[in-house]
Amino acid sequence: MTADLSIYLVTDSSQTARSGRRIVDVVLEAVAGGVTAVQVREKHADARPVLQLVDALADRLPERVALFVNDRIDVFLAARSRDTGGRVTGVHVGQQDLRVEDVRKLIGPRPAIGVTANTRADLHAAAASPARVDYVGIGTVRETRSKPDAPPPRGVSGVADLARTCPLPAVAIGGIVPADLPALREGGLAGAAVVSQICGSADPRASAQELASAWKETS
Repeated sequence: MTADLSIYLVTDSSQTARSGRRIVDVVLEAVAGGVTAVQVREKHADARPVLQLVDALADRLPERVALFVNDRIDVFLAARSRDTGGRVTGVHVGQQDLRVEDVRKLIGPRPAIGVTANTRADLHAAAASPARVDYVGIGTVRETRSKPDAPPPRGVSGVADLARTCPLPAVAIGGIVPADLPALREGGLAGAAVVSQICGSADPRASAQELASAWKETS
């Protein structure tokens, strides 16, 4: 997988709805500001609206922006079945979702798989899996309200230390703010995943620009 994971947006339409904005519009504004990858994570939505969101983004995102579906393998397969351009990049699964080996059998050899891996054991399993895991998500940097079952915060250095134990590209997540990005990049992370920084922003494009600019800085 050659996707740029540096500024990785995870969707939360409940946050955008509170500000009276459509999630598709927020994502497109954020991409215009510098977001490089998007994960559709709508834990409390039914399959049909999630599929509609994936379809809408697949039709409108630039080719350079990777598009992942969280958890919902059924939605991914439905989207890919009519995605002749291959714009839906892959899936992201957690430790309580389907096993990576089963996911790979369902989706085939080409799509990417990302896995949440917050312990050394999880990271080792991801790296050793015959199913080919393409990247891992490691958290949390800080406490976050976007994921109620998130693990305790490790801080920037703790996440970077954990990422160094795994050969796979790693994306940090959890309460990340722009000031964290230079140290995360210098610590070897492939990217930083954010939810509230963009979905809860009054200006998603400006927030994405701030994140993209911070990623290029040195700490």
